[in-house]
Amino acid sequence: MRDIFLSRTMLGTTGLIALAAGLAAPAQAQTQPSNTATAQIGDPAPGTSDDSNGPDVVVTGTRIVRDGFQAPTPLTVLTQEEIQNSSPSNNIADFVNQLPALAGSTRPANSRLNLSSGQAGINALNLRNLNESRTLVLLDGRRSVASTVTGLVDVNTIPQALVKSVEVVTGGASSAYGSDAVAGVVNFVLDKKYTGLKVAIDSGITGEGDGANYSFGVTGGLAWGSEGRGHFLVNAELAHRDGIFDIDREWNATGFVRIQDPNWTATSTTPQFLIRRQVGAASSTPGGIITASTGTRPNQLRGTYFGYNGAVQQYQFGALTFPSPTGTAPPSLTQGGSWQVNDTGRRIGLDPRDDRRGLFARASYEIADDIEVFAEGSYNWQQVFFNAGPNLATGVALNATGCTTVPVPVTCNAFLYNTLGPAALTGVTGVTIGTSAADLPFRAADNKREVQRYAIGAEGTAEVFGKNAVWNIYGQYGRADLRQQLRNIMNIARMNNATAAAFAPAGSGYAAGSIQCLINVDTVATNNDAACVPLNRLGTGVASPAALAYVLGDPYREEVIEQYNAAFNVSVTPFRTWAGDVSIATGAEYREEKIRGFVPTQFQPAIGVNAQGRPTTSNAWSVGNYLPTNGSYNVKEVYLETVVPLGFGLEFNGAVRATDYSTAGYVTTWKAGATWQPIDDFRVRVTRSRDIRAPNLNELYQGGAANSDSVRNPAYTTDGANGPASFGYSGFVTGNTNLRVEKSDSWNAGVVLTPRFLPGFALSADYFDIQIDDGIAVFSAQSIFDLCFNGNQALCNAISDDPTRSTPGQPYKLVRNAPFNAARQTVRGVDIDASYRVPLSRFFADSAGNFTLRGVATRYIDNILDTGVPGAAITNTVGVNGGQASTPKWIYRASVTYDTPDFAITAVGRGISAGKYVANGIECTSGCPLSTPNAPTYDNNRVSGLFYADLNLTQKVTFGDANAQFFINVTNIFDRWPLLLPETGLAANSTYSDLLGRQFRVGLRMETR
Repeated sequence: MRDIFLSRTMLGTTGLIALAAGLAAPAQAQTQPSNTATAQIGDPAPGTSDDSNGPDVVVTGTRIVRDGFQAPTPLTVLTQEEIQNSSPSNNIADFVNQLPALAGSTRPANSRLNLSSGQAGINALNLRNLNESRTLVLLDGRRSVASTVTGLVDVNTIPQALVKSVEVVTGGASSAYGSDAVAGVVNFVLDKKYTGLKVAIDSGITGEGDGANYSFGVTGGLAWGSEGRGHFLVNAELAHRDGIFDIDREWNATGFVRIQDPNWTATSTTPQFLIRRQVGAASSTPGGIITASTGTRPNQLRGTYFGYNGAVQQYQFGALTFPSPTGTAPPSLTQGGSWQVNDTGRRIGLDPRDDRRGLFARASYEIADDIEVFAEGSYNWQQVFFNAGPNLATGVALNATGCTTVPVPVTCNAFLYNTLGPAALTGVTGVTIGTSAADLPFRAADNKREVQRYAIGAEGTAEVFGKNAVWNIYGQYGRADLRQQLRNIMNIARMNNATAAAFAPAGSGYAAGSIQCLINVDTVATNNDAACVPLNRLGTGVASPAALAYVLGDPYREEVIEQYNAAFNVSVTPFRTWAGDVSIATGAEYREEKIRGFVPTQFQPAIGVNAQGRPTTSNAWSVGNYLPTNGSYNVKEVYLETVVPLGFGLEFNGAVRATDYSTAGYVTTWKAGATWQPIDDFRVRVTRSRDIRAPNLNELYQGGAANSDSVRNPAYTTDGANGPASFGYSGFVTGNTNLRVEKSDSWNAGVVLTPRFLPGFALSADYFDIQIDDGIAVFSAQSIFDLCFNGNQALCNAISDDPTRSTPGQPYKLVRNAPFNAARQTVRGVDIDASYRVPLSRFFADSAGNFTLRGVATRYIDNILDTGVPGAAITNTVGVNGGQASTPKWIYRASVTYDTPDFAITAVGRGISAGKYVANGIECTSGCPLSTPNAPTYDNNRVSGLFYADLNLTQKVTFGDANAQFFINVTNIFDRWPLLLPETGLAANSTYSDLLGRQFRVGLRMETR
């Protein structure tokens, strides 16, 4: 493998060099174009200078080091000043996520309900809404260890006070940085040579008086040693958010919900779904509601619900109720009537409690004029606690057999008898209740993360071929210790035991007539549990603490993720053609990723083994049911990149990277791009690239979670020749070590205008097209059967028979549900970036300060997802405002800043365009086509757009060598509601909306040098 790897690498690099030299050779002599265009519209890239003799810099997206070089791949640079002037919070991720190119990012607002994934509270960036795993996040050009098993890098772990700039590459960059850079790269650049002392403190609160938060940070840097050759830098930060554990907001009390028309049938030409207000869930109440009853008069108790201390009340179903309250199926939604009784939408948390602490230190020393060695380390700790909503349960069965006889037998639920009485239970043999369980504490995610990162290395310059060659070498170790704990989770077996309560008969060992768990007073001695405490689920204020302690638990898992990384990079200028210097960068990198996990036995699924050694599983908890994850992989990479001036204002940039994964095998990525700048005012850029994303630790090795159910047999025929209509199965979701890399073909084309007749103005427009093949996706058990039926052998291998549980004519299946390479996704759109920076003195003599206008927008054209599941709709989420997976047609942000030596004011407007609720939904009121799961009909499929306004005021004070800035920031000045979605629960788009309303933040930044 090693020889093959090296031979392929040499062939690729030799070919690229030959191509570059060949392109430059035949050109005619011409003056080299000036480098006036900059990395960011209106501002130079960090470290660049207008002076042609300024320092060399590396721009994210390329490994080439050149004076002021502008890569053909679009690059946006966010400066420290811009971040301070208009950041909406004390977390830099909240500011970066306002960029239109970032769509669908995971934030605390939309990750709070990720109970079992461990992602609650994460800030992970998502370029182009292609999934966070396809955006590479770097810290000073180097990878960071992931904060989750799915490979997400939490921006919370970055030393925010040290960030000098944020560079966002919106285009494939795998040839420069390796896997994951499919949608682009976000690089956080630190001010490693900072000298002085600075302190920052701030505090904030919402306009509702909740969500209090604060942060504090201190940074110090100093030169030391002979002639100041050494430098030491340290930063410490802490931050806290109180959290908001319910949704006491006016917008969440309107009952804006989608309800199915109860009169609709499969042949109707009227819409299947209706969008209405004052709609609530009719399938559960805080103290429980009877949704069905059996006996001589079926459903005679439907609508009976239980209030405080078990008070019996009657639910009033509205005129529009689905399904009909008089039908067989229990109603799930109703408009009007008692629609407000259900409170599940108000008992979900709005904002997590979040505590963060971080420490970063770096020491460097110039051991020679052109060589510096360095060592750095960081430690970050975070704990996130979030209310994930009530312990909702529907389909809770209570036995009523014999409730009218004396003495009352154990088959009659004792709490049901005491609450309703024998008269109401006449002719009733059983009831089914739905409850949001107000007596049970809310479910919660309580996640702790410790992330460490250490690096040593050296960097410098050397004269090669008569020019400065820039090099660096480093070794890095990262470790993340994760504890993902759930709180107040129902143990399924214990809940069933405690719910089945009975009156103890004489001679049972308990006081006759006392309420006990049925398992302890029935005639079966083998099922007894002395710890069982009966639980009353009929009403509020009726559950005993002892019963709650018996039925609830706190499942958890612990994981350790480790990353080892070593790399060497060098950039040289080996020769010069008539058109200018030819630059070459090359390097090699080795990386290893590991995970090891631990789950206590009592929190794992119950796993059995059949005669073939295959597992059979069942879940012990309502959520969680973790299995430990263990595994590792390594990757070896070499790359080559070149920049060749071709004359006539044209410049070529090409790169190739050879990569060898211990799991996914060998793969080559490449990039070819060019810029053409015939005059200083105008530049054209184009890039074509092949990029990859390798399977992460979770996709390869996840231990998984148990599941069991039944699936439809796609081969079924009425004669039974191909087996029964359905199969029962047991299985669990696991990793798949046979996964291949995802492959992406991307190209960008754009123009940049910097007209000399309007100094300070710049405009860019870039078209992007990203197409992903062999996308990694996880399919349901039904999808696995369907894909196997259609000839996918890899998925057929995931299915086997369990002869120990099969019966003649009814095979029982074992299914390994794992990720596979089957999905395809295409994203297209246009980025627009414009800015105008002008000193006010240009218009008014002797006026101080600068006036800056900045606008960025993205027009998404397509975001087409084909999951590879047969029969599933191919969806285009552009123009859909329905949730995290949606992609608004327009996302925009505009700012106006007036900045003087004494004060600054920045106003920001941001928003998204109006769109649809469902991608393939058909809006109609009459004459509708037939509604199908892939193309449902709605009477209203429109969702409004959003616009928010923010304001930041800064007062600057100087005293001696020190300066201070007092600032106040107000986001969502007009207290606009979030984008409402017609859903139960949290009825708002939490990805693009401001859920908290108007927020205030005040703070102080002080610095002395």
